[in-house]
Amino acid sequence: MGPEARLAPLTSLVRGRGAILPGSLGLLVAVACASCAPDEPRWTPLFNGRDLEGWTPKIRGYEPGEDPMTTFRVENGLLTVGYERYGDFGGRFGHLFYREPFSRYRLLVEYRFVGEQASGGEAWARANSGVMIHAQSPGSMLRDQDFPVSLEAQLLAGSGAEERPTANLCTPGTQVMMAGRPVDEHCLRSSTPTYPYDRWVVVELIVRGDRSVVHVVEGDTVLAYERPTVGGGMVNGYDPAAKPDGTSLSGGYVALQSESHPIQFRRVLIRPLSDGGSEPE
Repeated sequence: MGPEARLAPLTSLVRGRGAILPGSLGLLVAVACASCAPDEPRWTPLFNGRDLEGWTPKIRGYEPGEDPMTTFRVENGLLTVGYERYGDFGGRFGHLFYREPFSRYRLLVEYRFVGEQASGGEAWARANSGVMIHAQSPGSMLRDQDFPVSLEAQLLAGSGAEERPTANLCTPGTQVMMAGRPVDEHCLRSSTPTYPYDRWVVVELIVRGDRSVVHVVEGDTVLAYERPTVGGGMVNGYDPAAKPDGTSLSGGYVALQSESHPIQFRRVLIRPLSDGGSEPE
């Protein structure tokens, strides 16, 4: 979500496995091998590889559950986002919500960008999508709302010579802190390299309620922030009752984004975190 020009550089991150992050976050992040995740019995697939059971689309201009263009579907075992029936994209941003909210968990997604951007998509949305966490429910979104109040792990792929790191943070209707200080920027840049369109990339989000969120890409810690709250802009057409600014954001829904460029997911896995936060990694 949002043009890359709005991304702020991350200067307070120690990158790598088991990094200790500075400031008030004060967490020891022990990063698990992402390739080992599918064999870990405590991981639960949110996407079953056959259909979209448990998922609800919400596309701008339509009611929850309506997807007349078949934006979200399963092709060859892959959760696929495409725009063949759109004609002009026309700002019809969409999100596919999982059926239940979560608070403390690890979420793993494996994705790749494919094909060409839909006609009429914003220039900044080329090879751009996202995973929303702590999102409002699809039923609480108004018909013409563009993005849910949420935290977005922004997914990007290469576009020419420009550097486009993935697993950035964008904040539609939310705010966060980093190293104990409020963050003013709408999007924060991670420390990943630029990945090409057709490369499968593994992103993991380690989410501890309203305490902290850590982004991990291909086994490396690339971004961390804390104390998410409702507030700020970059979301339009919402019901004010669904955006109580200043409220601590301790949980919400997981959603996959449709933002005009085709993308596929072959794994969407979740694993709960223990209350004490000392679970083995």
